[in-house]
Amino acid sequence: MKEDVNGPQIKILLVEDNPGDARLIQGALAEAGAAQFELAHCQRLGDALERLDREPYDVILLDLSLPDGHGIDTLVRAHEQAPGVPIVVLTGLDDETLALKTLQTGAQDYLIKGQVESDLLVRSIRYAIERQRLLAELRALSLVDELTGLYNRRGFSILAQQQLKIADRTRRGMLLLFVDLDSLKMINDTLGHRQGDLVLKEAANILKATFRESDIIARIGGDEFTVLNIETPWSRAEAITAHLHEVVEAHNSLANGSCELSMSVGMAWYDPDQPCSIDELLARADASMYEQKRVKRR
Repeated sequence: MKEDVNGPQIKILLVEDNPGDARLIQGALAEAGAAQFELAHCQRLGDALERLDREPYDVILLDLSLPDGHGIDTLVRAHEQAPGVPIVVLTGLDDETLALKTLQTGAQDYLIKGQVESDLLVRSIRYAIERQRLLAELRALSLVDELTGLYNRRGFSILAQQQLKIADRTRRGMLLLFVDLDSLKMINDTLGHRQGDLVLKEAANILKATFRESDIIARIGGDEFTVLNIETPWSRAEAITAHLHEVVEAHNSLANGSCELSMSVGMAWYDPDQPCSIDELLARADASMYEQKRVKRR
């Protein structure tokens, strides 16, 4: 949230194609105190998805009937694009079954146009943001590896599934790297697990320094890491792995013989024209990594 003289300012994305309904929402927010809010308005779902890709928002007010989106699919597409942003559905349909389905799909609230007064709208927005924050905290407890701070296997699987759906819709591929630390067992056996934990933490720091914040980095096993490079063509694969090895070498040059790292890296590319599951993609990258290990042993 942005700060103004009156405190935190809530950044809202209103997705509504009816000008009259949009004016009613704007009026309700103005009545509550316009300084509390920064409102952006899109009339089409496609435009809203592009905005969500470029800018952060605190909450989305979403109509389910748009020129390029209708019903639950509209909610699903918005939720996939910005899974961390709470969504309040605004609709003219007083339908309890639909309301329940939207909440089960990921919406934080379901408001009926014509029944939305200023106090109700503001309360719904604030509650949605708070519920989303608490939900994120609970998810983080079960999705993050305690030792490295990276996502764990479960966290990786959930986020990778979301990105796979986006890749299918946008027709943009993704590059998956499967990284295995060489000789971690030997380090644990000879220097102890405390030193082994330090090596794992250093490996995690290297991966975080090498890849983008938008990429999904996870520790999925004892000495196994994976990185999902979002919207990355296969032509970039060699350059990306070369850069990773350069960062590892730079780390080792400063280690002075202690805590030196060696990584084996396998790669697989997700092609939206030849879709597969995340598990299949992981298996291909894993096989590629073991082939590199076999070559190293020669």
